[in-house]
Amino acid sequence: MRGPLPPLRRRPEDGQIAVLILGLFVIVLVFILGAIDVTAAQLARMRLLDTADAIALDAADALDVGAVYEGGVQGPLVLTHGSVREAATTHLSRTPRPTGISSWTLQPPTGTPDGTTAEVTLSGRATLPMTGWILESLGGGVTITVTSRARAPLR
Repeated sequence: MRGPLPPLRRRPEDGQIAVLILGLFVIVLVFILGAIDVTAAQLARMRLLDTADAIALDAADALDVGAVYEGGVQGPLVLTHGSVREAATTHLSRTPRPTGISSWTLQPPTGTPDGTTAEVTLSGRATLPMTGWILESLGGGVTITVTSRARAPLR
């Protein structure tokens, strides 16, 4: 018969795997939360771009009435900065804000660079589901700016 077993001696490395697993879990969690927020920002960008495209298409039809009555319609529609901005502002005011965008505004250079192209620059504040509250408490956030151009040639 043998005697009692000797007491187990703890080595300094015992229990280190739990700390390693916890650290790895935190790193993976940060990557997952970051991926969710990056995806939300990309979806917000696409929604802003869709809205800017629709506004630019609408503004491309906003011809300068004075120029048409004075000179007639000779070729492409004649646009002015004022007609494009007015059409863009009207369109934006009646468009519901998409999910993931907390606010939006038209930005310069909304107008027409050449008198035939409507250029719309739209800036919006994206709502991030996972880390948005951290960014907001730090006084920041994610602002996305997109630009779209459209032309309405006559045939």
